[in-house]
Amino acid sequence: MTQTDFPSLGLSEPILRALAARNYTTPTPIQARAIPHLLQGRDLLGIAQTGTGKTAAFALPMLQLMTAANRRPRSRCPRALVLAPTRELATQIAESFEAYGKHLHQRVAIVFGGVGQTPQVQALQRGIDVLVATPGRLLDLMQQRHCELGDLEILVLDEADRMLDMGFLPDVRRILQRIPAQRQSLLFSATMPADITQLAHSLLRDPVRVEVTPPAATADRIEQSVHFVKKDKKRDLLIELLQNPNFVRTLVFTRTKHGADRVARSLSKAGIEAHAIHGNKSQGARERALDGFREGSAAVLVATDIAARGIDVPEITHVINFDLPNIPESYVHRIGRTARAGRDGIAISFCDETEHEYLRDIEKLIRKRIPVVGQGQRSAPAGRQEPQRQDTPPRAPQPTARPARDDRGWAANVELEADADATTPPPREVPNRFRPEPRRAPGPYEPDPRQRKPRPHTPPQPRHERQRREGGRPAMPYAVDPESRRERDAQYAPKPAQDGRGQGGRGQGGPAHGGPSRGPKHGHGGRHGGNRRGARGSRG
Repeated sequence: MTQTDFPSLGLSEPILRALAARNYTTPTPIQARAIPHLLQGRDLLGIAQTGTGKTAAFALPMLQLMTAANRRPRSRCPRALVLAPTRELATQIAESFEAYGKHLHQRVAIVFGGVGQTPQVQALQRGIDVLVATPGRLLDLMQQRHCELGDLEILVLDEADRMLDMGFLPDVRRILQRIPAQRQSLLFSATMPADITQLAHSLLRDPVRVEVTPPAATADRIEQSVHFVKKDKKRDLLIELLQNPNFVRTLVFTRTKHGADRVARSLSKAGIEAHAIHGNKSQGARERALDGFREGSAAVLVATDIAARGIDVPEITHVINFDLPNIPESYVHRIGRTARAGRDGIAISFCDETEHEYLRDIEKLIRKRIPVVGQGQRSAPAGRQEPQRQDTPPRAPQPTARPARDDRGWAANVELEADADATTPPPREVPNRFRPEPRRAPGPYEPDPRQRKPRPHTPPQPRHERQRREGGRPAMPYAVDPESRRERDAQYAPKPAQDGRGQGGRGQGGPAHGGPSRGPKHGHGGRHGGNRRGARGSRG
């Protein structure tokens, strides 16, 4: 049975005051169906799309149960843990806990990567009631023994299917191995793939299943359309759309991080204030971009799928898929950023020539055909002929038989079996005088006369002989004739010494003078050594 107001759900008076301060009067369907079961301590499996109020559905009963238990948290041991896939979503969940528990004095801390861990470690040491964390940083702090989950009372896995897409499921399983068996567990997801179903069976005990809408179904308040445009014309179309004053606050999605930066730069050059947000940005830059988008200083925010479930700005009027996602479920989460809190929204998608497969998968998932706007046309499915447009002139009838051809490939003078009213005349026969003469290939014993005759083979000769015979300038100016080299060596060869003092060489004395016969290698061995050898030879 659906309740009509928050007091009928059994919430305490401090929580009702906090809700009244935020102008919350009527609970959403998932809040009305989940809060009574959670106040009784039951495990819950919630299947709902984004923007349905899941955060308040689990935050309100958690605050009331922990306040009723009246336990003081120990250092580094949180009492409740909420796991979120992205930093932005974790930040928004922590802000919601602080707003709803304004009059309950519950300590809330947030843990995520991309920033220094010192403030987070200090908050854990002081003792906290609710810890909102991303799986990677929490597992790192647990390995450093800065956080222990032995006192955990309530566990929440938000956007479990998104954790699966981002590869966080192994970290989540390692975290679940360190939590106590006696606990209350909650799992929320927009889709239920096989891995998430298996995780739910191992985590939950006799859960209450709350399914607000079919898995991955799009909101009815979103007006969807698709533009067929060439890839290099997407930026021009985006700038043209954003110049319309109806685009008050627009969220643009790209498939890659570098693509988000390029789109943001293109918009800035066109005079449209835009910021980019993706995983390569620092946490400070991401927070500044989100704050400027919320405050309205930047009318356009370009993001990747990392922000598809982490941006909660109720005033988003348009969502533009600059690149269609290759995962159909991501399309549902992207366009779910608009039409929140009962508002209407518009989702526009660009589809280029390489993304028709993605579009068919998306339409198969959402079970509806997205209307086409603009000048582009939807491509025909494989194996089906596209109907011919009415303004196209009729095609001329084609001949039923091909013209006969001779051995040279030219059309012969034959009759064509075409229709009597055919407008295409038969091909004319080519006169013989215009046909090229056949070229006969040369045989092994009949060389082609047009080829150049080879020069007679002459044995190679030495370079100096060839230069001497041909005369003129040598081919190599610095080449030395071997005969000239021998004459030069003989001219400058040292003469044998008459006595031991003349040359002073180590081996110039020779056997006749008493010196060792070592040749000209040691001819000039030095002054003192030569004199000694020369004198010794003369005495001999």
